[in-house]
Amino acid sequence: MSVHLLLSAGRGPQECTWALARLLHRLEADAVRQNLETHRGQTVPGDRPGTYRSVLIRVTGAGAEAFAASWTGTLCWQAPSPYRSNTSRKNWYVIAQPCQVDTPRTTFAEADVDIVACRTGGPGGQHRNKASTAVRATHRPTAIVVVVDTERQFGLNRRIAMRLLRQRIEHDDEAAERAGTTARWRIHDELVRGNPTRIERPETPNPQVQTRRR
Repeated sequence: MSVHLLLSAGRGPQECTWALARLLHRLEADAVRQNLETHRGQTVPGDRPGTYRSVLIRVTGAGAEAFAASWTGTLCWQAPSPYRSNTSRKNWYVIAQPCQVDTPRTTFAEADVDIVACRTGGPGGQHRNKASTAVRATHRPTAIVVVVDTERQFGLNRRIAMRLLRQRIEHDDEAAERAGTTARWRIHDELVRGNPTRIERPETPNPQVQTRRR
């Protein structure tokens, strides 16, 4: 089981890109504790070293979906700005949303196509009106249907129908891939500051316990 999460600083200030890097490390450490694997995919660096404008991360393992859900939404990194000492703001927001990356491609096989001979009206002579030379081709997995009657021979119309089905399927796959890319980019503008689903802070060192020697 694997899930992709897109973390984005949106259009926030440079502290948000710093917060994203801190939250990313925290997320990865949390995944290790839950015996999950993480892999960073596409990354867009911020203006400062070690910061990110966005990161696409894949989480793999049993329970990946529930883990991703626990890190989905508006995330807050609560700490003073490392860049501006004159600001009292301590809440820096990042958005994390599951997204589909690998759009499945449709495998075309002629065995998945139902071919039906049919008659069509219109010009073309007496032979065309009497003989069933037209082709109605249905691709069962996608329910795409094409009707071809441009030729007077059934075999030629069948060949054209297969070609048209391939083109339609490829076109639809490309459209789905473009829609997925657009959806991922839209996430960058969906960041809502405030009311976070998760708040993380820097870890504070444990006070050392001193023992008195007698």
